[in-house]
Amino acid sequence: MTTETAELFVADYMAESLDAMRAFVESPAPRATLLAMAGLVASRMRDGGKLLVAGNGGSAGDAQHIAGEFVARLMYDRAPLPAIALTTDSSGLTAIGNDYGFEMIFERQVRALGARGDVFLGISTSGRSPNVLRAFAAAREAGLHCLGFAGAHGGAMREHCDLLLEVPSPRTAVIQQLHITAAHIFCALVEREMFPPPAGA
Repeated sequence: MTTETAELFVADYMAESLDAMRAFVESPAPRATLLAMAGLVASRMRDGGKLLVAGNGGSAGDAQHIAGEFVARLMYDRAPLPAIALTTDSSGLTAIGNDYGFEMIFERQVRALGARGDVFLGISTSGRSPNVLRAFAAAREAGLHCLGFAGAHGGAMREHCDLLLEVPSPRTAVIQQLHITAAHIFCALVEREMFPPPAGA
């Protein structure tokens, strides 16, 4: 790759990212969805519920990032909030994958760890990840609320989610960039709902 080609790639990628962010910011739908998601999660946590989060690849990293923000802190010091990433137990993941198949790795954990009134957040850039869709079905059957982060048009997740955040891009990497931005907003909203922010926060 020549320097000129590389520079053109960087410029094009940045422009695409900026266009997606601008569309995301200017649409009222993501804001309304994030507010509704945060309100639901805060309400369930006040009643003793917890958040379960799952995704594959980069979305697995996002699931862990989100759970970490709840259990640790985001904007300011406060008590921990109950959230579990279903992507971190290597023994459980490999046992389920070996004994039942990769498509079952999140479903089995939802059935084991989820309780009626909890919230399941599934993350899939395509909206079609089979193991995430199976987890949604199990969550619905067990009485969990279902939230989703997806890419443009939502894919099959639309029929599984009570609330679905759709990022206006078809490119996986750009979707993931906006997912973590949305996740920080979502976590911060719950944090502020559960604990009054200190002055200046």
